[in-house]
Amino acid sequence: MKTSNLVLISILGFILLLGGCVGCGSINFQKSATALQENVNEKWGKVQSAYQRRSDLIPNLVNTVKGEANFEQTTLTNVVEARAKATQMQVNASDLTPEKLQQFQQAQGQISQALGKLLSITENYPNLKANEAFRGLQAQLEGTENRINIARNDYNETVKDYNSKIKSFPNNIYSGWFGFKDKSYFQAEAGSEKAPEVKF
Repeated sequence: MKTSNLVLISILGFILLLGGCVGCGSINFQKSATALQENVNEKWGKVQSAYQRRSDLIPNLVNTVKGEANFEQTTLTNVVEARAKATQMQVNASDLTPEKLQQFQQAQGQISQALGKLLSITENYPNLKANEAFRGLQAQLEGTENRINIARNDYNETVKDYNSKIKSFPNNIYSGWFGFKDKSYFQAEAGSEKAPEVKF
């Protein structure tokens, strides 16, 4: 056998071996990245569910507060309007761009601010503070805020795993081939390091 034929066979063998490794690697990457992406989508669904729970509690809270004579109408209106804006904001898990996630956070932040003001004003209404339904709604809102925090943290953890997978070499090459894009994290809102004091 000629030396040139041996070299050609060796090169072809190396190319086939390399192609097989790339093919297996890309298939394994696609499976694991898809599983991680589905995990991100699931966690995003839980975030939305937690925010929806809070949104569902607001009408009952507003109706309970309306029963108190002379309660500040502007405050109630702000809560209702913030809820309406936030429920209109829909972000699909497959399209979590930084801009859309920031818009979602801003809409939810407006509800948080409006609720914070509402609950702080109720201090001036002893009958309302003594109302059992109102106290129950306060407790449910507090529990819901905890659920939101947990859901957001879980979401950020899964995004970290997913982004790490698709950005590392050689996965970053496969990511481009298969259309996997990095996901955005929830970020702390400006001024959130100074927690507002809310008294119940």
